[in-house]
Amino acid sequence: MSSIKRIGILTAGGDCPGLNAVIRAVVKSSLRRDPRIQVTGILDGYAGLVENRTRSLTESDVSGILVRGGTILGTSNRDNPFNYLSKGATRPTDRSKDALATFRRLKLDGLIAVGGDGTLRCALDFERLGVPVIGVPKTIDNDLGETDVTFGFDSALTIATEAVDRLHTTAESHHRVLICEVMGRYAGWIALHSGMSGGGDVILIPEIPYNIRAVCQSIQNRKKRGRRFSIMVVAEGARPVGGTWITQGKYKGADKRPRLGGISHHIAAEIEKRTGDEVRVVILGHLQRGGIPTARDRWLATHFGAHAVELAARNHWGRMVNVRGTHFGDIPIAQAVNQLHRVDPTGEDVTVARSVGTSFGDRAA
Repeated sequence: MSSIKRIGILTAGGDCPGLNAVIRAVVKSSLRRDPRIQVTGILDGYAGLVENRTRSLTESDVSGILVRGGTILGTSNRDNPFNYLSKGATRPTDRSKDALATFRRLKLDGLIAVGGDGTLRCALDFERLGVPVIGVPKTIDNDLGETDVTFGFDSALTIATEAVDRLHTTAESHHRVLICEVMGRYAGWIALHSGMSGGGDVILIPEIPYNIRAVCQSIQNRKKRGRRFSIMVVAEGARPVGGTWITQGKYKGADKRPRLGGISHHIAAEIEKRTGDEVRVVILGHLQRGGIPTARDRWLATHFGAHAVELAARNHWGRMVNVRGTHFGDIPIAQAVNQLHRVDPTGEDVTVARSVGTSFGDRAA
C-alpha cells in the first residue's frame, strides 16, 4: 500500500447499525498495512466535502466503536453536491467543484463512500470526474443490487421481528387485528423476513400488490378456523392492485423524493369497514435504524471495510465491495446501482411463506 498515503471515508444516507464497524475496519486495516497512512473522516456525508468539514481518524479514535450504532462521522441523506441546497438558499445548485476542491486540498488518494443507492450514485458521479472512489453497501432496506445482503439489514430485521413477537400477546388477548408497518422503501425484505420469522398471518410487500378483499377474506378465514386474531406485517412501500404508494410529503432540501409511510392506517380503516374487526397499527419507523448492531452486521461491516482497504491497496477504484454466499468480492459501482435488489414474488422465500399459510394479499389464504 506504499502508493497510498491518504484515504478519506464518509458515511452518507440514512444511519444504520454497523457504520462505525466499517469506519473501525478501514482505520485499523489501513494502519496495519502501513502506519504512515492517514485516514481522514469526512463529516456529515457529502456535506463535509462541500463545506470542508473533516477530522483525522487514528486507532484510538475508533477504539470501542464496534458495538455503537449510528456513525461517529455523522451523515446526511439530502446533501448531494451536484444538487446542493446551501444554508439560506432557496434553490439547489451544483457545488461539486467545492467538493472536488476539498478532496484536493486534503491531498487524498481516494475516497471510501459508505451508503446506499443514493450515496453510491453520487460516488459514481465523482468517479466520472476523476475522483478515485470505492463503495461500501449500507442500507437497512437491503435493496442494493449485486450483493446478497447489505449491513444494517440484519439489525433492522431483528428489531422488527421482536416487535412482531410482542404484538402477538396483545392481539390474541384482545382478539384484534394488529398491523406492524416496517421500512424498506420499494423493497419488501424487512417485511418478508420479519413477517416469516414472527409468524405474520398477512405480509404485504411492494413486489406483490394487494387486493383488500383478499386481505379481509384471509382474516375472516382465520376466524372460521378458530383464530380470533391476526398479525399483519406491512412494508411502507406496499400498495394495492392498480393503486399507488402512500406518502408523507417529500424529503426536505434538494432531495425531493417522496417519504413513504402511513399505508397501514389506510389498510386498517378498510379492514374495519369491511369486517367490523378492531384494528390497531404500530409503525416502527426510525426504531429500525437505531441501537447497537447485531453480531452479523458487525461481522459483515468489518469484512466490507477491510475489503475496501484491500481494493485501495491494489488501486482498484470504481468498485463496490459485495458478498455472494460466503464469498466477499467486488463489482463496478455502476453495476451495483443499475437495478434495485427486490423480492422475487415467485422466489423461495415467498413460496415457503405461502406453504405455511401466509397471505400476501393477492389471494385469500
